[in-house]
Amino acid sequence: MIVYADTSFIVSLYVPDIHSQDARRHVVRVPNLVFTILHRAEWAHALAKHEFWGNISAEQSKIIDARFESDHAAGLWRDTVLPELAFDLCFDLARRHVARLGVRTLDTLHVACALDLKADQFWTFDERQNKLAKAVGLKTL
Repeated sequence: MIVYADTSFIVSLYVPDIHSQDARRHVVRVPNLVFTILHRAEWAHALAKHEFWGNISAEQSKIIDARFESDHAAGLWRDTVLPELAFDLCFDLARRHVARLGVRTLDTLHVACALDLKADQFWTFDERQNKLAKAVGLKTL
């Protein structure tokens, strides 16, 4: 089974929030989640933003990142090349859905990646992104 989780789902696994418990429950049953360079870039930004907002300290950020890297090394995350057609699909999704759903570029790019990778499931806690994923036939949480 191929599961594509967006970065906000990943962050909820490591930075406590209202979705953390639900995220952990889902990850237990599906190891080896897809992880692209897009996830890596957003992960770095998300941790830094939590630090900027004062949700975590610089030391906590380092600890969280180390825990993530440990899980990555243990195989929880499966490195996957950013799909070749992701940007073309993103463009197409934007033209067909964004005016109606208001989805952001990176959210649309995640959905495009999931489609190109032929993901069986798409995991997100973002309401608009979830609507887009459903609109294009992806199974969601």
